[in-house]
Amino acid sequence: MPKLSFTIQRRLLPAIMTLSLALSAVLGQDWSAPLPPELAWHGLSEKLIVGDDHPWITPAERSGLTSTPRYGETIAWLEKLAAASSQVKLVSLGKSPELRDIWLVVVTKEGVATVADLKANGRPTLLVQAGIHPGEIDGKDAGLMILRDLTIAGAHPGLLDSVNLLLIPILNVDGHERLAPFGRINQRGPVETGWRTTARNLNLNRDYAKLDTREMQLLVQALNQWDPDLYLDIHVTDGMDYQYDITFGYNGQHGLSPESARWLDEWFTPTVSAALKARGHIPGPLIFAIDKQNPRAGLLEWQATPRFSNGYGDVRHLPTVLVENHSLKPFRQRVLGTYVLLEASLRLLATQGEELQRAILADRTREPAMVPLDWRQTPGPSGKIEFLAIQWRTYRSAVSGQQQLRWTGEPITLQVPYRRFTEPAATARRPRAYWLPPAWNEVIDRLAMHGIYMDRMQRPREVEVEMMRFSSYQLADEAYEGHVRVTASGVVERRREIFPAGSVRIPTDQPLGDLAVMLLEPDSPDSYFQWGFFLEIFQSTEYVEQYVMIPLAQRMIDATPNLRARFRAKLADDPAFAADPEARLRWFYEMTPYHDPRYRLYPVGWER
Repeated sequence: MPKLSFTIQRRLLPAIMTLSLALSAVLGQDWSAPLPPELAWHGLSEKLIVGDDHPWITPAERSGLTSTPRYGETIAWLEKLAAASSQVKLVSLGKSPELRDIWLVVVTKEGVATVADLKANGRPTLLVQAGIHPGEIDGKDAGLMILRDLTIAGAHPGLLDSVNLLLIPILNVDGHERLAPFGRINQRGPVETGWRTTARNLNLNRDYAKLDTREMQLLVQALNQWDPDLYLDIHVTDGMDYQYDITFGYNGQHGLSPESARWLDEWFTPTVSAALKARGHIPGPLIFAIDKQNPRAGLLEWQATPRFSNGYGDVRHLPTVLVENHSLKPFRQRVLGTYVLLEASLRLLATQGEELQRAILADRTREPAMVPLDWRQTPGPSGKIEFLAIQWRTYRSAVSGQQQLRWTGEPITLQVPYRRFTEPAATARRPRAYWLPPAWNEVIDRLAMHGIYMDRMQRPREVEVEMMRFSSYQLADEAYEGHVRVTASGVVERRREIFPAGSVRIPTDQPLGDLAVMLLEPDSPDSYFQWGFFLEIFQSTEYVEQYVMIPLAQRMIDATPNLRARFRAKLADDPAFAADPEARLRWFYEMTPYHDPRYRLYPVGWER
């Protein structure tokens, strides 16, 4: 679509507003989303809701689980709970860009408020994060309910004897306060939702690796300090209709934390699924349609990269489960299902936490020689999976001009193809260490934020390293998450490189060594290179005038018959080159010692 100039857009704005007002008049102010039919639901988890006269009813329960409270009301309720229960402590992780506190609720038997005291009690710790996308706020309201029941209400006696709970009720606090009835067109409740992105329009669940946002910097700092054993990231998904109300998944055993994934396969999935079924919910795997217009085409299993929570947890060896409640189920049903999931997770961690801790330790000490950087679908025939689907009909839409689906609300069970992302699409040979000069301080600072160990040089060091010189590169057509992404190809050079004082050496034989590989290998889709942190190396900053380069190039041709032959072949084989005087002169210039020897040289060194 062609871009409109500011002047043209300004002239169109009154017309657009007039049309909007006219539509509102016709629709009678009814802008409710025409969602597919709602499936009737009742479950035993409804008994978790307290009565209106209960002294610790949550704001969401008071609405009948149809609305969610604003930030101020949420924090006021938590402060009241903390004042009444010695087991609850509120810890601010820091301020958001709009200067709101991002709160961590610490719930322990002893009522500790510091990392040291939490570690001293020796119990496994569950971290639950809600509101990374504030429109998907189920985890906050389920979290408030279970906080009450664990503490002041005494509904789970003895559970805190065996486990600690950390809850971030709202991570994206600024987006949360963009509360409006039009935040999530594909979702059944709550009545009003916050906005998906931050005050700077960035998606926090794309920021785990690059750490652009203050919110994510504070979260990763908390992960480093509190070091939980299990991390649940609560979302709400959409895309198609199906019977499942609570779905969840994680990177599998073919990823970078195979022992943790095995624990999740053998313990977490069956335990949590059984608990959900027992309370009347329909749990399912984390699934995505191969073709949204044809559900029979099959489903995809996803292997996340470190920009996402579950991919980041995999690479830093923190067992991380991405929970995706189904947007077409009512808010009430989703919140209650989330409560059941949280309770089951706590009870499992209380009994099997030590086994999980052994798995984490095994993953953190693996140090594989080849590190997968990205994933693709496994080739060959796919297997089959049972899919608890919803029947659909197809029709031709006059609006879109193509065949569309219309869900009927009738449950059906299908056997469909299931494709998995288990084959590495890119790998890197693990170096002994990486070297990075101090000029790239922004990258060094972010590596430090992740908790990656580095040795900083107090004086210059001459080191034999491998470095990459890029022969070609491609910038993305448009910005993505505040960056212009880049991909490139090149050749490896063996060099004796002098790294100045302040340079860092990043060894890979450390617990976060795999994360260092992911962030520094240029073939990694979540490397700082591909996120555009090194674009300066593609700038040629010295110039040559034609009146100098033309006679110098002639001298080069006259002195080197082989060069003359190469130049003639280049003219014959590349018409664009032949027609471009600047390109012709640049071709010669790049062969001279005047040309920048660091042009297109990736400044990261590999110590083998």
